[in-house]
Amino acid sequence: MNTTDHIQSQTAYLAGGCFWGMEELVREIPGVLATEVGYTGGDTPDARYEQVKTGNTGHAESLKIVFNPQQLSYRHLLFEFFRMHNPTTRNRQGNDIGTQYRSAIFYLGEEQRHTAEEVIKTMDASGDWPAKVVTEVVPFREFFRAEEYHQKYLVKNRGGYTCHYVRRLDLGEEK
Repeated sequence: MNTTDHIQSQTAYLAGGCFWGMEELVREIPGVLATEVGYTGGDTPDARYEQVKTGNTGHAESLKIVFNPQQLSYRHLLFEFFRMHNPTTRNRQGNDIGTQYRSAIFYLGEEQRHTAEEVIKTMDASGDWPAKVVTEVVPFREFFRAEEYHQKYLVKNRGGYTCHYVRRLDLGEEK
């Protein structure tokens, strides 16, 4: 029997700009089991890219992350999230501008909410960013999986645009 058969996975929903740039970096974090890009946080039912890209649906380009909490804590996942985008710019990452590119944590339950708020306090106190974190911490409502051509986009399109990279921050977080 495979020892991973009994692992209780957890899920996180995060938004930090263009979803395919985030996905490419998150997939490399040890303990991440699966990722999907999609749309979260808006009011339009069954959101699709052609609607979301207008910025009028309320949705953010988001990432669904399934992870092994025995290998990767939610807290450490959030520290990695904050390393790969600028959480101090409202509705913008790189050349991508609009509410669909906002920084947001869509929490599943009070434990995730509390952890997100604590990590943001740590980020603000670190002095690693020139301004306060503007990342939204809001309850998860619904995730609409993006079109297939967006899934693992930078694997399929090796020269594709991304403004995401891992910053070297020394926050003293635990793994």
